[in-house]
Amino acid sequence: MGDVLAGIQATWEFDADSVLIRFERGHRTPKLLQALRERRIPHEALASVTLSPGRRGTTVLRAVPRPGADPLMEAAAGQLKDECDPYRLVLSPEQRLLSEFYADELRAVLGEDADQPAERYAVAVPDPPLTFKAYDGRASFDGKNVGFRWSRTGASSAKWKAGDQSFAVSELSGVEWRSPDAFDGYLRLLPRAEPARPAQVEKDPAAVLFGLRNGPVHESLPFAAAVLESVQRSRRAPAMALRAVGRDPADIAERIRHLGELHQAGLVTDDEFSVKKAELLAEL
Repeated sequence: MGDVLAGIQATWEFDADSVLIRFERGHRTPKLLQALRERRIPHEALASVTLSPGRRGTTVLRAVPRPGADPLMEAAAGQLKDECDPYRLVLSPEQRLLSEFYADELRAVLGEDADQPAERYAVAVPDPPLTFKAYDGRASFDGKNVGFRWSRTGASSAKWKAGDQSFAVSELSGVEWRSPDAFDGYLRLLPRAEPARPAQVEKDPAAVLFGLRNGPVHESLPFAAAVLESVQRSRRAPAMALRAVGRDPADIAERIRHLGELHQAGLVTDDEFSVKKAELLAEL
């Protein structure tokens, strides 16, 4: 593709095999998106594309990731607020036709197995080392080990008795993240060999508690995602298969018709129309 679609708080750049999403650094942009900075989303990581009306006449374009394709979204488990969704692009009323065109463009490159869970994580996560301050300790991750160092004022007596903790990712099966926006947020490591552990998270030495200004989303969620990605990599999961997508001539014709509407509306220049039309015809 190679086109760029600038929306509110983010810009999407459409490449041949992926979408590069860059987030703005303004004060109105949620801290999570600012912390992520940019994300490259391979087409094979997408399940579908949706369009919906937003506030004040805006249009919301959203790419829906396949289950198991993005460790960040797997860790979030549906807990993110809409404004923090990194797959959501809000466009102005004047960009409605453009949003429809690019939604069709993305739908056309989805794989035949887009409705199936992904075999591995395909979206990159922040690189270690990563740290954040929780209510009852400090969490650190160097790419191979997760460490918890307990706070003198916040940690329970059970955690103090257990001492500071270190967990190799090879010994973990996953991570449980409960948003700090919830009343009882926490990050809990899930060992492969499930031991008898306390029911209360505040007593579990494999967990840290969040609290006011402790373990914020923009720090703890990327941390959890990086741990998840390393856990999967330690299992040496097979790479996701890339499948060629056949192009339906009727679909190409419809996309050219839609491109013509954009051209007539003045949203696409003569040169852009000619180049894009040639690209679409070449796909036949």
